[in-house]
Amino acid sequence: MTSTTYSSSTKEAQPIETARALRKLYFIRTIFSVIWVILVSLFAKTSVEIASILLIIYPAWDLIGTFMDIRANQSSSSKKMLYINAGISAVTTVAVGLALQKGIPETIQVFGVWAIVTGLIQLVLGLRRRKVVGGQWPMIISGGQSMLAGVSFILLAHDPKTGIANLAGYSAFGAFYYLLSAIRLSRSINQMR
Repeated sequence: MTSTTYSSSTKEAQPIETARALRKLYFIRTIFSVIWVILVSLFAKTSVEIASILLIIYPAWDLIGTFMDIRANQSSSSKKMLYINAGISAVTTVAVGLALQKGIPETIQVFGVWAIVTGLIQLVLGLRRRKVVGGQWPMIISGGQSMLAGVSFILLAHDPKTGIANLAGYSAFGAFYYLLSAIRLSRSINQMR
């Protein structure tokens, strides 16, 4: 009887712990994105070398963030999608480094493909998590918007007006949605208690 009670309380605690871990992760991702946007805005026009390093760092950070997400969701059935996302971010990190050798338009196209694929994954994960922990509507919107942004990156990559600064705008929206999700998860956590 005690083991049944224990497992029952563990199951009840699990969504709260997952929501707390996700909230913390979303705040961390918000802070990183804001810092990245500021740095890209400062160096996009003044230092190609620093801007290039920042472009490589962004998908590498997503790889780290994805592993933090996996850790936060130990018992989640979404792990397979998260591992796929991690693989995509690892490949994108290398692809951005290679694309930078050709030019900024090619790099923006790589970002575009990455934004489409990871946006789809984020959309699906948001829909799945919504049922368990709530607070995911900003992530769902963000996933859809990421896919649209990716298409525009690919189509407009060779437009002379398109540059690294456009990627900063994309990241700024991501930071906004992560912040909204973290706040929304705080409400969900309070409702679960």
